[in-house]
Amino acid sequence: MKHFFLSFCCFLFLSFQSIPLFSQKIDSTLSVYSDNFQQEKVHLHFDKSVYNKGETIWFKAYVMAGSDLSDYSKNFYVDWFDPAGKLLKHSMVPMFESSAKGQFLIPANYTGQSLHVRAYTKWMLNFDSAFLFNKDILVSQLNPVKAPVVDPITMLQFFPEGGDLIADIDARLAFKAANQFGKPVRLMGAIKDSKGSFIDSFATEHDGMGSLSIHPQANEIYTASWKDEFGFTNSTTLPTIKGTGANLQVQSLASKTLVLIKRSNTVEDNLQTLFLVATINQHMVYRARINLATKTTSLAEIPTTVLPTGVMQITLFNANWLPIAERVVFVNNHQHTFNPEVELPIKGLEKRARNVVEINVPDSIFSNLSIAITDAGLSGSEDNTIISQLLLCGEIKGYIHNPAYYFSSDADSVLQHLDLVMLTHGWRRYRWDDIVKGKLPTIKYNRDADFIQIKGKIYGINNIRITPDQKVILIMQGKDSSKQSLLLPIKPDGSFVQNGLVFFDTLKVYYQYLGDKRLADQGEVVFQNGLLALNRELVDRSTASPYLWALADSAQLAKSRFFAAEQARLEKLSKTTTLADVVVRTRAKRPIDLLDEKYASGLFSGDAGYQFDILNDPRTLGSMDIFHYLQGTVAGLQINFSNGTPTLTWRGGSPELFLDEVRTEPDMLNTLSMSDIAYVKVFRPPFFGAMGGGGGGAIAVYSRKGGDVKSTPGKGLGFKFLEGYTAYKQFYSPDYSQPTGNFSPDLRTTLYWNPYILTDASTHKVKIEFYNNDISKKLRIVLEGMNADGKLARVEKEIQ
Repeated sequence: MKHFFLSFCCFLFLSFQSIPLFSQKIDSTLSVYSDNFQQEKVHLHFDKSVYNKGETIWFKAYVMAGSDLSDYSKNFYVDWFDPAGKLLKHSMVPMFESSAKGQFLIPANYTGQSLHVRAYTKWMLNFDSAFLFNKDILVSQLNPVKAPVVDPITMLQFFPEGGDLIADIDARLAFKAANQFGKPVRLMGAIKDSKGSFIDSFATEHDGMGSLSIHPQANEIYTASWKDEFGFTNSTTLPTIKGTGANLQVQSLASKTLVLIKRSNTVEDNLQTLFLVATINQHMVYRARINLATKTTSLAEIPTTVLPTGVMQITLFNANWLPIAERVVFVNNHQHTFNPEVELPIKGLEKRARNVVEINVPDSIFSNLSIAITDAGLSGSEDNTIISQLLLCGEIKGYIHNPAYYFSSDADSVLQHLDLVMLTHGWRRYRWDDIVKGKLPTIKYNRDADFIQIKGKIYGINNIRITPDQKVILIMQGKDSSKQSLLLPIKPDGSFVQNGLVFFDTLKVYYQYLGDKRLADQGEVVFQNGLLALNRELVDRSTASPYLWALADSAQLAKSRFFAAEQARLEKLSKTTTLADVVVRTRAKRPIDLLDEKYASGLFSGDAGYQFDILNDPRTLGSMDIFHYLQGTVAGLQINFSNGTPTLTWRGGSPELFLDEVRTEPDMLNTLSMSDIAYVKVFRPPFFGAMGGGGGGAIAVYSRKGGDVKSTPGKGLGFKFLEGYTAYKQFYSPDYSQPTGNFSPDLRTTLYWNPYILTDASTHKVKIEFYNNDISKKLRIVLEGMNADGKLARVEKEIQ
């Protein structure tokens, strides 16, 4: 995509050399904006649409910058609010491949009937807060508080195409009717002049929007008298009419966009030469000089066949390069999606029946997907998808009702309705007066270009000179007793830093100085993690719509309450029923599970892509080292040797290597005898226990343990607590393949959730399996994602 813009801009330069040199300043400033100040946009894929209290909300975040995957940010933030705007949780999660995963547990005693979610990156806070991701989520209650009766208040706004009504210039006048909560309202009415003469009638066409043509007269005041769907009547004054000026009218066709420029018969000199500029994703895609010295109209054609799908901003400037009219249009070249195939070779809707889903991405390019499988009654067709959010809602201001509709078909009616959205929603990615002056945005928040940083500084040591060999040892211990050590140099100002760490929850950081021991006696160390702290300015303005509950899908709420009521009934039954002669059978743990419990801890524990019991594997006798042992055992893992030194590649990246959960290098593992190794785990990407998010996966090697009890690391040393990323828990999916298991009643509403399904040239197909709950008879599959080219995907299927 970036190569496209480079070649297209070269074409512009050759095509419009007659444009004054002053405009080159605008070109260079826009180039700096697109290269260095591209704004990010966010979509969150949730596992379903409505939740019960005590349930977990699972989400996957996708982040783009323009038409490309964003490489600006490494950290992602989600704030969760109750309907009154009270902050419930500030989540901080690492990003991998321009995406992030996380969850939020709704408190069991939560009484609210909705949650408000605000999601963003640190970089996004430098720009208009209207472009942060916001969503209201329904929370059903068994005995909900009756929604207060709210009298609807309808507001009607008019939007002249281009921005102004100008005397004696035909204009298209769009309008939008909505209630006090932004929801569309139907109405109809009539336009009259100041004498009460009828000019035209109007009526909403789609979701409260419509348009009409008008020929405004000088010194005239027009009024719209209207009646809404509730029977209320009112009147609205149309925008003021300018005596003279210039304006534009736009029509989008299949391969081009036509722009008709008109000026008044008599205008000042600075309106006789005009400039027309079109931008998309902050790249200039069209520029032309319009000569209206001897005529009052001109027609420009903007070719669009090679443009990316998205919102295009068309701006008309006067001779002094001051903007006088503006319009946005949607360009759709149907090149913005890719099409994963979802098949169900095994389908089972009986109680706890097995299901198998196969996902096939024919493209060889890397793709990053997430999938949710839920009871169909709890996850209807979304009104906003990854496609509508990243291509439409993330680009223009204001609430858009049911944005997914505008991508539902290519029917003329849908395209006309989408153009109404363009006419009635403001769009300001940057200020043209700043562009003309060559002024760049004021950046308050630098790019979040690193993961967690352990940043420390020693205070109170003004009389101690820090020598070049002064170091500090950090021993970091998690709540699960996992540990890692770092040896860092101390700078002359008493500071030290370690970049690129990924850890969750809270660490206990022990520290000890190597060198001048007076540092421990006189100094006080302060640690920071480099993450964005809670932004109070955002908290104060975040409130969920009190009208959300009244607009909810009653069928979804009823189904959610059914699950909640059944769960409550079974819990009550289990407390009051006495069972005799109950025999609980549990499956014996596999040897590999016992080995994992003994050796692995923290993020390294639990299932991995591959696990090897070196202690009991006879293949070790024929292996020179661990790398020869692993050759050919892990699909896609390539191990080559050059002068005895191994190099590893997997899925286009290099897996991180760990010895006893401490990062190491290949030559270190290469010298380790197989007789000293007990256990090996190979983690598919992403592995968040590795620095940088583990985009190439990870290989963890464990040396044999003796019978000695290890002492507690850091005992007797000073320590501080350091907050990490919000703790992530794995989605639980029961395995009913073993009939001996004694399972509790299964009332799960989300049957399967996987935030990271990755495919590439070597792995086109991914197979997943899950088991139905005890009561669902129809399930819905929703697959969303994006690929390395910035193309988007969404697939919906029902199992019935």
